[in-house]
Amino acid sequence: MILENITLDTPYLDLDEEFFRLSDPDPLDKPYLISFNPEAGKLINLDITACDNKNFIELLNGTFMLKGSRPFAMCYAGYQFGNYNPWMGDGRALNLGKTLGWNLQLKGSGETLYSRSADGRAAIRSSIREYLMSEAMFHLAIPTTRALGIIGSKTKILRNRMENAAILMRLSTSWVRFGTFEYFYYRKQYTKLEALAEYVIKESYPHLQDDKDRFFKMFCQILERTAQLIAKWQGIGFNHGVMNTDNMSIEGLTIDYGPYAMLDDFNYNFICNSSDRIGRYSYGEQPNISYWNLTKLSEAFSPLVDKKKMKDKLDDYGAFIYPNAYVEVMREKLGLFVKEEDDADLVEELVVSLHEAYVDHTLFFRTLSHYDGDRAPLYDIAMNPVVVDNWLKLYDERLEKENCSQEQRQEKMLETNPKYILKNHMLQKAIEKAEEGDFSMVETLLYIAAHPYDELPEYEHYSQDTPEEHKNIGLSCSS
Repeated sequence: MILENITLDTPYLDLDEEFFRLSDPDPLDKPYLISFNPEAGKLINLDITACDNKNFIELLNGTFMLKGSRPFAMCYAGYQFGNYNPWMGDGRALNLGKTLGWNLQLKGSGETLYSRSADGRAAIRSSIREYLMSEAMFHLAIPTTRALGIIGSKTKILRNRMENAAILMRLSTSWVRFGTFEYFYYRKQYTKLEALAEYVIKESYPHLQDDKDRFFKMFCQILERTAQLIAKWQGIGFNHGVMNTDNMSIEGLTIDYGPYAMLDDFNYNFICNSSDRIGRYSYGEQPNISYWNLTKLSEAFSPLVDKKKMKDKLDDYGAFIYPNAYVEVMREKLGLFVKEEDDADLVEELVVSLHEAYVDHTLFFRTLSHYDGDRAPLYDIAMNPVVVDNWLKLYDERLEKENCSQEQRQEKMLETNPKYILKNHMLQKAIEKAEEGDFSMVETLLYIAAHPYDELPEYEHYSQDTPEEHKNIGLSCSS
């Protein structure tokens, strides 16, 4: 399909006008294409030649509008680092409309009603980071938004330094957040709150539309999807960095890639966000914060759903819904197919051991995927091999309870534990090259992101332990 034949719908605009504000994009000066993602293009029936159309750059720049498009920014509120902010919304993003179940959005397209004195722009560096990581997460089987393409420009913006502005086109099956519900709840606008709930059910949980208990069941499914999401984050070693309620998806998606990081050496207390001085959103706190955020969502749902029913479900979340989801993720990573009651203890011992071993998270699990009883390869990658040895004794005992062959276990583990992930030092190098006009590394990392489990001899160096001087890079919220 060509761009000119795409038609968008805007069902969100059927809600009350307080839910959004119509706004036109503010185009960038002298835009140019940095990258086009053909895998995301397929989601809306665009073929690989779509980026050759001059209208593609104009689409991302907001100067070419698809049929049916009515650009708008969405309102929402949210708890930021534990403090409630009643007035937020899309401060630098515009929704263009929806096609084939995907909501198209421009990020960095200029000021909106919700910009709060900011310029509504996005830097090239943050745009590249989101563009690449959203694709990487998808190929790691982690629920996420997607990204279609990214343009740079000659427009200057001031962050910590003068930088060139960019626009990223994002795709999502929903942009509704926990904070969208909080916006109307704290204003006591319960009729609008209910209208929002009905909209979300229609868009994201249509199987519940005719259910009399649909609001409670939707809450339960949001909770369960969130548990699955956080368990997968923990399993892959992903630290989101800004788990504010406005950054929590009502569909259980990874959204709003700000100061995120993949773990280098395993550190349970790792903080990727340099603005997070107390570690509220550290890697190890993510399960606890997900519970806290869900309690806030339950408050926002309270005019619609019985509080006790939600409280009981939240208790289940902490007691077994999230723990079970996490252990199941870890069973797959460890090649365990027979469920044993004490598997949670084995996983807990592993987390403690990894924290003490000073070992690269991704490299450990990939090496373990080849494990045949020879412990030397695992000793070689750990600074403290003694704790690795102690855990492997437990692992060997556990493997004796399995009924699959070593070859079957290794095959499944190699399909679960990636060889390649996008670490911050790789992304930083790609950004530096892109700022000089060389986009080749962006394309290389986009390719690697799409093949995390494959053997790629020409890119072998990207699978190695992070160089010491590049480990644990912290990032700020500035973008």
